[in-house]
Amino acid sequence: MENNKLTPVSNWGLYPAIKAKVISPTTILEFQEAVLSNEQLIARGNGRCYGDASLQNTIISTSKWNKFIDFDRKNGIVEVESGVRLDEILDVSIPAGFFIAVTPGTKFITVGGAISSDVHGKNHHVDGCFSDHLIHFDLMIENGEILRCSRDENTVLFWTTIGGMGLTGIILSARFMLKKIETSYIRNEAIQADNLDEIFELFESSESWTYNVAWLDCLQKGDTLGKSIMLRGEHAKWQELPARLKKNPLKVNKKLNLNIPFFFPNFVLNPLTIKIFNWLYYNKQGKNHLKNFVDLDTFFYPLDAVHNWNRIYGKNGFIQYQFVIPKENGKEGMRKILETIATSGNGSFLVVLKLFGDNNPQAYNSFPMKGYTLALDFKVNDKLEKLIASLDQIVMEYGGHIYRTKDAMSTPALTDYLKNIDSIKFESIQNERINRFK
Repeated sequence: MENNKLTPVSNWGLYPAIKAKVISPTTILEFQEAVLSNEQLIARGNGRCYGDASLQNTIISTSKWNKFIDFDRKNGIVEVESGVRLDEILDVSIPAGFFIAVTPGTKFITVGGAISSDVHGKNHHVDGCFSDHLIHFDLMIENGEILRCSRDENTVLFWTTIGGMGLTGIILSARFMLKKIETSYIRNEAIQADNLDEIFELFESSESWTYNVAWLDCLQKGDTLGKSIMLRGEHAKWQELPARLKKNPLKVNKKLNLNIPFFFPNFVLNPLTIKIFNWLYYNKQGKNHLKNFVDLDTFFYPLDAVHNWNRIYGKNGFIQYQFVIPKENGKEGMRKILETIATSGNGSFLVVLKLFGDNNPQAYNSFPMKGYTLALDFKVNDKLEKLIASLDQIVMEYGGHIYRTKDAMSTPALTDYLKNIDSIKFESIQNERINRFK
């Protein structure tokens, strides 16, 4: 089970890349042996996060810890080992009439990773984070003991583990609630916005929708800064569907998946090709306001249909930079961020804007706060660190913070700033656990 061979490891962004000892337990005893015989280690799921999350000299992989424990098909409650992926749950839950209550933009993450990052989705303003639907989880701590953690049992460990980036121990299993659905389709609307003012107005007028997200063209300047497309959706009711879809309303659509078989040369992704992509994406729907029905994969996981899409960025990889700015500063802060990116020439064709609602104050390690969040993908190059330093400064200036799950390049100044925020947030939390899962 355990050996000292070093294995190349990186997350989905391919940056940074390290060599580590990787342990893959298949029994509780093997987990305990790994914990007790290693000074430092970190748990890792499917590696679909960005940045340097879960990278350490010794990694304990949960990839083989991937069994279903229970599925209550009447009440929509599932219990699984922490290495089970969301797509594996959806293959079982959708035909039974249930969907993941809160899901990120990929279904290839593990349940353990969803808890450690306390993932959010397009519906944070309505349904919160993954933790808002979590019933309990079992956690192996530094002495090999296994503790049941919930809102009523081992509560400090429960709340520190949620969004805690794996620093409290190893999540072995979890029980959580799903969302009831009538169909496997989304009633979707796509609305073009000419600039930042228009997209902010659309977000304000769309808060009654369960799912809201916008794609932005980050290379626009002047009057078209913030040019974008709002995507908003609701789980379609059976009676809303066209006749052709009513015959099998809970169908799990299996699509022909594409594959990127090789790393793209560095010159392929440049400001010109990004501009071309942005123009095509903005104009692809052919009209200002499109209404249609799309399957769940198309709405929630469009990039999952392209295997190894991370290779588009080349062998040097890419980072995803995600931050949130309080709602009262949102438009001004976003404007300054987008102007800085457009001037830098470090464009991103994957730019996602969302509006967060209030977050559960008990989940103090969670990323969201009431405000606007932007996620951008940047190809790693010689100019990127300078851009990230500039963006960090703007985020701090407007009272925001970054998503640690995706951080790979932020500055020491931002780290100190976040520590100060943490000390304020944690002031009411007593007996914070300090251990060697670092």
